[in-house]
Amino acid sequence: MMDIKGKVALVTGASSGIGAATARKLAAEGVIVGLAARRKDRLEALVAEIAAAGGKAVALETDVTDRASCKAAAEALVARFGRIDVLVNNAGLMPLSDIDSLKVDEWQHMVDVNVSGVLNATGAVLPQMIAQHSGHIFNLSSIAGRKIFTGLTVYCATKAAVAAFSDGLRMEIGPKHNIRVTCIQPGAVKSELYEQITDANYRKQMDDLAASMTYLEGEDIADTILFALKSPARMDVAELFVLPTEQGW
Repeated sequence: MMDIKGKVALVTGASSGIGAATARKLAAEGVIVGLAARRKDRLEALVAEIAAAGGKAVALETDVTDRASCKAAAEALVARFGRIDVLVNNAGLMPLSDIDSLKVDEWQHMVDVNVSGVLNATGAVLPQMIAQHSGHIFNLSSIAGRKIFTGLTVYCATKAAVAAFSDGLRMEIGPKHNIRVTCIQPGAVKSELYEQITDANYRKQMDDLAASMTYLEGEDIADTILFALKSPARMDVAELFVLPTEQGW
């Protein structure tokens, strides 16, 4: 099992849900965590919480849709701690709607955050990881990257893109630069994703789904990330599909 104490991680979408849970778990294991998100007040509260528990984190106000913002976050971590060992590409949006509702702005926003955000953050950390000849990149795809759900068509397309990018990224930078890549594909997880749904019918469907099964917690995905991160250096856990026991598909 790999010792991760003292490693430096950048976690996007760290202000809530899976991102915040992952930051807490990493910090508890002795990882220095850069918290990247737009809501600085949330980040600062999480920094204080992690510090009170004996961990170390820094708030990095970041917009993943802005390449320069991602680059600045990565450079701030390197300037302060000298390295970046882990990237968790977690920032994401999921505003459900039917295609013929023509919520084109929502489609574009999903592409900007879910796809471009992953590319921007990855591009920001890769120079440092290549220089170190080590690193581990986690990309959060979804069950929706494997299966198409109506109302989630554009979201499914973005998460399929993340899965494809992860596979190609692993093939290119694993052997050449000793950088591991893991694609995490969660099923239903309690998070703020559902608050972004502006379509009343789909919001009700998601509320009904939540009442019909026990969703995963953000901590469950954080534990999944830790499993892959702590695996021996010889081993790259390329994909992990994690869903509630009650969610058949």
